[in-house]
Amino acid sequence: MEHLKFFKEVNKDSVAEAGGKGASLGEMTGAGIPVPPGFVVLANAFDRFLEETDLNQEIDARIKEVNPGDMNSVDRASNIIQDVIHDTPMPDDLAKEILTAFDELGAEHVAVRSSATAEDSSIASWAGELDTFLNTTRDTVAEQVKNCWASLFTPRAIFYRYEKNLHDQYVSVAVVVQKMIQSEISGIAFTVHPVTEDRDQMIIEAGFGLGEAIVSGQITPDSYVVSKSEMSILDINIGHQIQKLIRKEDFDHHEKNHWIELKEEGEKQKLSGRQIITVAEMCKRIESHYKFPCDIEWAMENGELYITQSRPITTLKQV
Repeated sequence: MEHLKFFKEVNKDSVAEAGGKGASLGEMTGAGIPVPPGFVVLANAFDRFLEETDLNQEIDARIKEVNPGDMNSVDRASNIIQDVIHDTPMPDDLAKEILTAFDELGAEHVAVRSSATAEDSSIASWAGELDTFLNTTRDTVAEQVKNCWASLFTPRAIFYRYEKNLHDQYVSVAVVVQKMIQSEISGIAFTVHPVTEDRDQMIIEAGFGLGEAIVSGQITPDSYVVSKSEMSILDINIGHQIQKLIRKEDFDHHEKNHWIELKEEGEKQKLSGRQIITVAEMCKRIESHYKFPCDIEWAMENGELYITQSRPITTLKQV
């Protein structure tokens, strides 16, 4: 397949074609880390889409019209570019490749995530600037890939280009399509304490439900501090979680992500002591593979731990 690669075919050197997320997931898959299976719609698919449809000129012209000091001009450019991408059909053979790979994956639901080719270099972390679509089915997967392409031009992504001086550079985007983990518990981990920068301390955050709730800051997670050298828990702080995000069928039998109220359950500790150490050991293993501090997203389904993302921590002072 010309425009697609499965995780096992990419690694940390594949950022130019698979983006930061795709390259990282491929690298971890190759290292035997438990990453849910998936594939990457390579950046060349987006490039070809723009070329074949002559959208390049339109986008360049709109980006040049932006005055970053005037948010209205940012919003205007964003709306026009995103509308044009949404309204332009994807080339048939490209859509067919995506569906063939989806069938090969054998997953009913996937997470579709943008993976910018400028992503996660220490200077320009695009994390959080681009969109993710959870619980996507075969019917909508090609459309969600296009939505990921369009998210390269949300107002905040356009503003971010100016802020990081990337507006004159060609930024492309790959798209990760990954088997969806219906996590009972999920979270993030920093393999170096992000506040004190203590290299021996790791922070793990955990919440009930799908991880997007924590990443987007919509819930208050538990946080646990673990000593990496001793593999012992130094501190447990239980967050009061009011709601969790899960997949649920609505009355039309459409799958939707729903918020559910938690009541007393939300006051419980999310991970047991043993589970905290399981997550910590896996995160330590990832850090020693990469040989730099990592910001890791993880999920647990039926007691099994999966790693859904790892990137360098970009906020630490250089040592």
